[in-house]
Formats: sequence, structure tokens, C-alpha cells
Amino acid sequence: MSSVLYDAQGPRAKRRNVLYTALFLLALAAVVWWVYKALDDKGQLAWSLWKPFLSGTEAYSTYIWPGLQNTLKAAALAMVIALPLGAVLGIARLSDHAWVRVPAAVVVEFFRAIPVLVLMIFGLALFAQYTDVSSDDRPFYAVVTGLVLYNASVLAEIVRAGILTLPKGQSEAAVAIGLRKGQVMRLILLPQAVTTMLPAIVSQLVVIVKDTALGGAVLTFPELLASANTMAGYYGNIIASLTVVAVIFVVINFSLTSFASWLEGRLRRRKKSTGAVLGAQDVADIAGTAATGGDPEGTAAGVGDFGGARK
Repeated sequence: MSSVLYDAQGPRAKRRNVLYTALFLLALAAVVWWVYKALDDKGQLAWSLWKPFLSGTEAYSTYIWPGLQNTLKAAALAMVIALPLGAVLGIARLSDHAWVRVPAAVVVEFFRAIPVLVLMIFGLALFAQYTDVSSDDRPFYAVVTGLVLYNASVLAEIVRAGILTLPKGQSEAAVAIGLRKGQVMRLILLPQAVTTMLPAIVSQLVVIVKDTALGGAVLTFPELLASANTMAGYYGNIIASLTVVAVIFVVINFSLTSFASWLEGRLRRRKKSTGAVLGAQDVADIAGTAATGGDPEGTAAGVGDFGGARK
């Protein structure tokens, strides 16, 4: 018996797979035991080193929570600015006008090629030389500036690629019923491309959260990892402190990814075509509504059905 993707396993293949699984689990258990033993021999598993995190709130209120606040603040501000800026640059790269397309391409390729840490250092020097921002606030502004410039360029490429993956029939159908280029992009292409782009966009948002640590390592920005280093120096538990911070980063990024997966599934369910075949009067009504600028939601829904009918 076989499936669509592969032939069903025979008795020998099943025994071999069971053997491989057992060997892998044994190897994994050996690695875990080796790590545990090494940490235990160095005294890194002593209760006194983990006590600040398991009993009492001093470590959280004094070090972790302030650092986490700065991390989330910088990441959230960078996301809010980078997402629309990246969308604008990505759409500009698809423009039919060279005076729009070429400068957008230069900006995207330039900032995408520079390491984000270099952009942060450049931003710090820029704010120090040409602005009145206080020395305490400069690291924050520099981190946000570097994250925005780099990630907006990457997001621009994600937006451009997402739109280009759509079948040409989508835009041709929209033009056929009288939609202008701006309406085609706003009502037809972007709503469909968002679903396709969502996993890549969320991956880039995760990168933004993690890259805030660069500001703490180089620019003395008091984010979560920098706070962990200070906390480790106070308690003398570098392994325990970094482990707790790593778990916090995992929880934040996993939450972002889980939310994106849920949102992507919801969008896909809502955007399924009805498969209805429209008559001439229905198409005329859609074109008339688009021409007058009324009921954009109805227009988008009608065109989605029209695209489904073409398929």
C-alpha cells in the first residue's frame, strides 16, 4: 500500500527506522547528560545561583523588567516605523516611473547591504554631532534608527517579492473592469500578497527583537541582554542569568510566530473565492462602483470573485 508522496514502509524499513530513532534518542540523552554533568562539576547548578529567579522578585524588578521594557520599546517603535516605510519602498520599486523606481531601489539596496550594527554606530555619531538629544537617550535613538533603516529595506524586498508572486491575471482582471493602477494595488494585489508575505514579515520582526541586543553590547543601551550581564555581575551567576534571558527571548519570539500563524490561517479562510461566475451586469456594477470610488470593500469582494471565476 502506498500514499501519494511515498511508498508504504515494509517490515525491514520499519525496524530500521525504529533503530535509528532509538539511537538518536540515546545520543540526545548522552549530550544532555554531558551538559548537565559539566555544569554540575563547575557548580553552575547550585541553588544559590538560581535562587534569585526562583524565590523572590528582586532580580526581575531590578534588572529583568527594566531591560525587557527597553527591548520591547525599541523593537515596537522600530516595527511601527519600518513596516509602513518598507511597504512604501517595496511598492515604489514596482512603479512604472523610473524617477520613483530607481531612487527607491538605490535606497533599499544601499541600506540592505550595510550591517545593522554599523547603522547603529552611525546613528549614535549622528545624534551626538548634529542633534541636542541627551547622552542618556542617544543609544535608544541610535538602536531604533539602525533597526528601521536596515529592516525597512529588507521588508521592502519582501513586499516586492510578495506582490510579484501573484498571477498576472489578478491585475489584468482588475484593469479589465476599469480599476486604476492605484486601486489595483490597494484593493487587489496588497490584500492577497499580505497573506503570502506574512511568514517572512514575522521572521523579520523576530530579527528586530533579537537585534536590539546589539545596542546593549556596543552602544550601552540598557536592553534585556545588557541588564542580564549587569545582573550576572551582581549575583555571580552568568549561566543562570543568560539562561533566564534566553527563555524570555524564546517566549517573546514564539508568541510573535504563533500569532502570525493564527492570523495567516484566518486571512486565508476569509479570502477564499466563492467560485461564482459573474454575469455582465455584475461586472458592470463592479466597474461602476470602482469608477465612482464607492464601497471599496464591496469592490474588493467582487473582484475577488471575478478572479475566482477566471480560474
